[in-house]
Amino acid sequence: MDIVGRLDDIGRPAWIALTVLGFTLYWPVGLALLAFLIWSGRMRCWRHGRVGRWYNSDAGDGGGRAYRGRRYGESSGNRAFDEYRAETLRRLEEEQREFVERLRVAKDKAEFDAFLAERRRTAGRDPGAEPPPAG
Repeated sequence: MDIVGRLDDIGRPAWIALTVLGFTLYWPVGLALLAFLIWSGRMRCWRHGRVGRWYNSDAGDGGGRAYRGRRYGESSGNRAFDEYRAETLRRLEEEQREFVERLRVAKDKAEFDAFLAERRRTAGRDPGAEPPPAG
């Protein structure tokens, strides 16, 4: 197996390390390695959306790491999983609504209790007396 094949087996970190090492030791070597990486398509960012070398290209539906790029709500191709995901998301949204409602009720109750406590405090004072100092 040649050196390019070995580096491909290791993956992108090996190419990056070799390029940095090339720039460190003698800059034309690093530049040549960088040009090779761009020319051969090993730097996916330069291919503008086309599937790169280290993607799982033999999966017809774009499996492997390419799956992470799917949009929210898009079908995975597995009906059982899609139904489970839809049910779980529905349940989580319902729990979130219930939680927010309980939070609102608790906040309203706390505000009302504070209002009643302030009212009781001011009702016990003499109307002509000075207000108590803040603090």
